[in-house]
Amino acid sequence: MISSRLITLVRCPDCRGSLSASDLRCQGCGRVYDAPNGEYLDLRPADRFAEQTKYLDEALHADARHERVSPPLLGSKIRNDMLREFLRPAPGDLIVDLGCGSGRALVWNQDLGAEAVGIDISPFFSEDARRAMPLMLGDLRRLPFADGTFTKAWSLDVLEHLSPDALREMLREANRILAPGGVLFVYTHVRRNAPIAVGLRWINKLARGLERAGLIDMRQERLRKSDHLNPLVDVPDLERVARDCGFRIGRITFYTPIVGGFVENILMRMAERMMAKRAARRLSSLSTADPDVDARAIREARTAAKAQIAKSPTTYTILRGLSWTMKLDLLLFGRITSGPFFALLVKESRGSLGRTS
Repeated sequence: MISSRLITLVRCPDCRGSLSASDLRCQGCGRVYDAPNGEYLDLRPADRFAEQTKYLDEALHADARHERVSPPLLGSKIRNDMLREFLRPAPGDLIVDLGCGSGRALVWNQDLGAEAVGIDISPFFSEDARRAMPLMLGDLRRLPFADGTFTKAWSLDVLEHLSPDALREMLREANRILAPGGVLFVYTHVRRNAPIAVGLRWINKLARGLERAGLIDMRQERLRKSDHLNPLVDVPDLERVARDCGFRIGRITFYTPIVGGFVENILMRMAERMMAKRAARRLSSLSTADPDVDARAIREARTAAKAQIAKSPTTYTILRGLSWTMKLDLLLFGRITSGPFFALLVKESRGSLGRTS
């Protein structure tokens, strides 16, 4: 969605000039920007960075999980609940989702009354977000906003996709566009994990065995994780990087998904595999010459699962119950320093930069 309000917020990523509402021409350098189908702005910088994410590839979106937004459930509910608890979006806030993906977190949090916009380097926005939320294509290392524009920001499952240099560029830009005292909520992980993570390794080993038996399919998940660069070594490294980029850690909670790993990597994958096999049999009976039956079956299974959640109160209630069960990971292990974490980064005043946190 492109609104007149969005045009007033954005700036040219090349010279930071404002854009004309009539033709999206930069008032500074004269560059004219695009608005594909009138659904979002394309504000990527003219000079493209050499380091680019694999999430630009169609293959990573072949299962169509991005196309429609379902209610937040399972791991998505954990992330969204923590976002609300840490960031507390409210009327009067102006918030940016840095690396918004499909835009689902924007859709989920409309009810809180904050004004929010989303930006991502990849154009795979959901239909729901394109219809209802202000969206733009852009690079997080050169954000198309003026200094101090936003009161708050969030970035979920993004930082692990960046190299150490790109991470610092992104955080410095996030700091620049936040107002004094602004905060950035992040969910990501460091490379060093806690001993309790052995439980998750056992679950992953079980998942590999089930995959060999044909009971689950982890190919799409491996493809997604192949883009992970994991720039942060440990929590002290996180503190150093945050401080160098003008932030201090205001709050942190760790998330070692033992219960969540079993629910999502085993139970949900088995259910998804059964649905995909059923779809593949149906598609094969219609056309024996289709080489993409498997990919189409996975896509159909995802679509069918979302439809089932939408129309079946029983299915939704069961998934809500599993989501609450997964919160045991936070209750039991939230204070144990481990790899995955939720953190609130607070923008420091200029005079405090360089001090230890």
